[in-house]
Amino acid sequence: MNLDAYIGIHADALRVRAQRTEVLARNLANADTPGYQARDIDFREVLAQTGGADRRVTLATTDARHIGAGSANEPPGLKYRVPLAPSVDGNTVDVQLEQAAFAENAVRFQATLTFLASRFRGLLTAITGQ
Repeated sequence: MNLDAYIGIHADALRVRAQRTEVLARNLANADTPGYQARDIDFREVLAQTGGADRRVTLATTDARHIGAGSANEPPGLKYRVPLAPSVDGNTVDVQLEQAAFAENAVRFQATLTFLASRFRGLLTAITGQ
């Protein structure tokens, strides 16, 4: 039995949800930082591109004058959020929007975790015969 096929895309979904949680928490932590630009991950886009847990599309720089594609530590699909009403100091964090996105992401993370737990319980039942 192939464990990856048994779990399906849910392991990748859990990883992307965890990355999105970090991005949203960073936005909330910088809500009062002048000039901070809120960011988010397009979950559907990233999950659609995911072929495996470590597969990423990277840009190659062939000349020292090329501009890099960002930090290697940044999750794929990381984008700047378009502000509804940017503040005078240039900060684009909307605290209410970020809190709502964080809560929604947390619920979906927990749902994915619950689904994976049930899959593993089913596998354990099949192995032990109980």
